[in-house]
Amino acid sequence: MPKFDISTSHGFVRIACVTPKVHLADPQANLAEHLRLAQRADAAGADLVVFPELSLTGYSLDDLFLQQTLQDSAKQAVSDLVQATQALRAVMVVGAPLQIDGSVYNCAIVIDRGRVLGVVPKTYLPNYREYYERRYFASGADLTGTTIELAGDSAYVTTNQTFQARAFEAFTFGVEICEDLWAPQTPATQSALNGATIIVNLSASPVVIGKSRARKNLCASASERLFCAYAYSAAGPGESTTDLAWDGQSLIYEMGNLLAEGERFASGTLTFADVDVDRIVQERLRTGTFNDTRQTLSDRSRMTALFEYHPHDLSDFHRHVPRFPYVPSNKHRLDEDCYEAFNIQVHGLMQRLESTGTKHVVIGISGGLDSTHALIVACKAFDRLGIPRENIHGYTMPGFGTTLGSKTDALKLMKALSITGETLDIRPAAKRMLMDIGHPYGEGKPVYDINFENVQAGLRTDFLFRLAGEKKGFVVGTGDLSELALGWSTYGVGDHMSHYNVNCGAPKTLIQHLIRWAATKEFDARTGRILKSVLEREISPELVPVGADGALQKTEDKVGPYELQDFTLYYITRYGLKPSKVAYLAWQAWNDKDAGQWPQDYPDHKKRSYTLAEIKKWMEVFLWRFFTTSQFKRSAVPNGPKLISGGALSPRGDWRAPSDATAKIWLDELRTNVPDQL
Repeated sequence: MPKFDISTSHGFVRIACVTPKVHLADPQANLAEHLRLAQRADAAGADLVVFPELSLTGYSLDDLFLQQTLQDSAKQAVSDLVQATQALRAVMVVGAPLQIDGSVYNCAIVIDRGRVLGVVPKTYLPNYREYYERRYFASGADLTGTTIELAGDSAYVTTNQTFQARAFEAFTFGVEICEDLWAPQTPATQSALNGATIIVNLSASPVVIGKSRARKNLCASASERLFCAYAYSAAGPGESTTDLAWDGQSLIYEMGNLLAEGERFASGTLTFADVDVDRIVQERLRTGTFNDTRQTLSDRSRMTALFEYHPHDLSDFHRHVPRFPYVPSNKHRLDEDCYEAFNIQVHGLMQRLESTGTKHVVIGISGGLDSTHALIVACKAFDRLGIPRENIHGYTMPGFGTTLGSKTDALKLMKALSITGETLDIRPAAKRMLMDIGHPYGEGKPVYDINFENVQAGLRTDFLFRLAGEKKGFVVGTGDLSELALGWSTYGVGDHMSHYNVNCGAPKTLIQHLIRWAATKEFDARTGRILKSVLEREISPELVPVGADGALQKTEDKVGPYELQDFTLYYITRYGLKPSKVAYLAWQAWNDKDAGQWPQDYPDHKKRSYTLAEIKKWMEVFLWRFFTTSQFKRSAVPNGPKLISGGALSPRGDWRAPSDATAKIWLDELRTNVPDQL
């Protein structure tokens, strides 16, 4: 059984951004700092270590860069560093001035186990305001195919090169230096198109008010635009404060998301992040625009230096994995997302009402999460169109398992929202149908099988469609994204079918927050209290009578905890990750080490954790239901608005798959690579 740790099988690369104490114009003192911090980074499992710009000399030297003594000392420090780090497994990128072909260049030197892999010169030299780099340095834009002798190696010197790990192609990185990031056309663009999944930036970048925000915006934008990870390491304490100051900012982004940020105005710090390069590769594969650009603009004459890669054997993980990927933990972001999602649903329904000229809709109201949310969306759509809410016809349709609590909440909610609410008891019709088809329940026998449940679900939908015809309106659907993924609906009826489904793009974990958001932002206090009461109820189809012991039929006993299944749904559909990797991420998010650190933004969720065996068990359920038993249902779903990037399951949207596929290879991959316990 393979080890269940960070390795090439999971596709993570550990980056360390380092902020050494700068010793101005003293390369040997800086060399000592580099060795100390490189050894710490290597011991912590770093695969790639990034130092600041001109880290072996300091950046703020001005005309000292043109002193032969400094140039010789810097070159010697590079050689000494190469020799002293032969035993380190991490690849390092350091900064130094180098004299090449009669000019001095601001360079990044890539070092791997006692050899120089390559040298990348700075392309864009700032020469405005406080910057005078052209006074000392030449631009590396015209250096192609040039070599330099360093530490006994002949190394290429060019901006047009990438560095790639053997047997781990996804671990490919490119280099740019400080101002290169500020240019309209960055060297990183070419590196990414040439295959680099990671861009490192060695920076000095003096700090002024607001500069930190600018750097973060640029790094975030570059990582999102180029589908890459972006590691930024800026010079800190020790640089000259004659006219400027330095904060040593370290940032690591991945496709627009901040993974790690180091302490500013401090020295001797290391900032770690585990970057998911496999996920980057997958995202590029599914985004045709990136490949189109690569085919048009990638440079076939690029140079690629290869290095050996040996994964570390540490069990720690330098990456926060949200338990609820569809729900941001930041309160401001959550508020923004709920506002957008709710209004997408409302305006989707408004458009369908206007385009059809319909003034009436019919909704089945169970008192559960999904129907409640569909109802409040309908109310807002009608309000904004100026149609009276009385034209919303809500029906609570008690069956054999309906509880008093859900029925009461359904009636209270319809009354509070001033819609036309009615009760339609389906039990007589259901009993008659069960009797007609020869089901044992029709003869009074307590047989609660699938058909017993489906008869009730089917009758409810049949009534709703006939009622819609009677009211000259259409049926608003309630089934959510999680149910579509798991096939938790009866084909053609129940939550599966309607004339327009407002909830089809909303996962179960998000719907809970949408209702809470609407309760405080869109409705009065009385309605808000009823909405919050719905949130407290156990998720149940309520199709089977409550047992003698008072036990309620629970959806999650059959399909698994929605919080886990939504986690799997996100990574399987959004990024196409292997099940073993999704299981690893789920274990990082849900194991008991974080049980006491529950985000306050999730007051409704139980403070619980999951073992690896539980994660594996429920993922098997997900894979079987998603790939084998549910696609034929998704192939026939009604229209409804997409809410989440890469997250729709409509056959007309993000997800297309054959109805006759099998889950075998996904299940085999999970069972082969994930043990039941660590």
